[in-house]
Amino acid sequence: MNKAIVKRVLNEANYIIETSNTIRDIAKIFNVSKSTVHKDLHERLFYIDKKLFKKVEEILNYHTSIRHIRGGNSTKEKYLNISNLVV
Repeated sequence: MNKAIVKRVLNEANYIIETSNTIRDIAKIFNVSKSTVHKDLHERLFYIDKKLFKKVEEILNYHTSIRHIRGGNSTKEKYLNISNLVV
């Protein structure tokens, strides 16, 4: 694997462990697509560093378990903002 890719994967992994940000946030910060971050953290990291992969996997599983709550809150805020603009 290319050294630049390995470095990016490790940087992304360390960043998500430090901040617990979402894949979407990490993609913006590292200026890559969400698909790239997902592949980096789900596939490439496993072959690079298994211990780091386990830590990242816990965070990503947590994000998956609460995504329905985040989505509901986003929808609620969207419609509250719309109703505030109409009044």
